[in-house]
Amino acid sequence: MFTVQVEFGDCDPARIVWFPNFFRWIDASARHYFISAGVPPWHETAAAWGIIGTPIVNTEARFVQTSSYGDQLDIHTSVTHWGRKSFTFSHRVLRGQELIMECTEVRLFAAAKEGKVPGITAMPIPDEVRRLCQA
Repeated sequence: MFTVQVEFGDCDPARIVWFPNFFRWIDASARHYFISAGVPPWHETAAAWGIIGTPIVNTEARFVQTSSYGDQLDIHTSVTHWGRKSFTFSHRVLRGQELIMECTEVRLFAAAKEGKVPGITAMPIPDEVRRLCQA
């Protein structure tokens, strides 16, 4: 679980959390998920396995309730599907027991692409990463 304290600056003039902030917090929760499972930081996975990160290739969100400054939000993140190169995160944002927002993300494990046009390429998920996350 990753906890966020909503601040005044996270909100729009109507005092409602501006929706892109949820995606920023979910991204932080995703990284927290890996760190909590024992997956090293990306600069270490780049050196050990060639993984430079897990970019999003698809996302879907549903906003259920509004949130405002002063709220404490708990983000519950889990992997609901492991593929060969991709996986699916499920995120549930709660204020106490009340569902505020839920989101799914499909992400890839990415390596730096060499060549004339630099970029990224999907890579197989290392068995060690799967093992750490399923422990």
